Amino acid sequence: MGRPLRNAEGGLIYHALNRGSGRLPLLGDADEYEVFERVLAEAVTRESMRLLAFCLLPDHFELVLWPRGDGDLSRFMNWLTLTHTQRWHARRRSAGSGHVYQGRFKSFPVQDNGHLRTVCRYVEGRALRAGLVPRAEQWQWGSLWSFASGPSRETGPALSPWPVPRLPRWIERVNAPLGPDEAAAMERSLQRGQPFGSPEWQAETASRLGLESCFRPRGRPKKPKQEVDDLDELLP
Repeated sequence: MGRPLRNAEGGLIYHALNRGSGRLPLLGDADEYEVFERVLAEAVTRESMRLLAFCLLPDHFELVLWPRGDGDLSRFMNWLTLTHTQRWHARRRSAGSGHVYQGRFKSFPVQDNGHLRTVCRYVEGRALRAGLVPRAEQWQWGSLWSFASGPSRETGPALSPWPVPRLPRWIERVNAPLGPDEAAAMERSLQRGQPFGSPEWQAETASRLGLESCFRPRGRPKKPKQEVDDLDELLP
């Protein structure tokens, strides 16, 4: 996934994530998940961040965020990972032993319509697709578990209302696989940092944020074939 802009535009929604260094385990037992949830809740309150969906996994976390102002995304993510790193080392008594995260977080913008629902389905279903639970809502460390628990949910970060409503039978929708086109589009955004939305919205957003390179083919362009003037040069 492409690197986010240092001062990501406020008002846009972003899918953001970070992984453990070297893809090593980031979260182990329930205590470590609870520590991260508390840090995430503090970050949401401290930075006045709108958190729409999240999922914590053994080697990484994924968030759907709706920052209010320019630069809020970076400030939020930097405080979250720095504070979690400090508490991670303190709990394990491993200060100075190396990096916890692989580096700077990664993100891509998301259009606030049906494309947002697709991204939230993807994020809330991550534990299911990773084989950690038989059904997505059974994974305690994510927003779908919070949604399914209703008012009985006592811990974890506060979730903000979405700009579009969840569809009926939302839990069943999350448990169903994404369609082939949806999955392919998600994969492109994850790998390249491409804005996720309609073609027109993608083009406009990429131009405004300077993300046009996310849509260019990777690798060096192929050299044009040399024209052969003499047919004999084609023969062995």
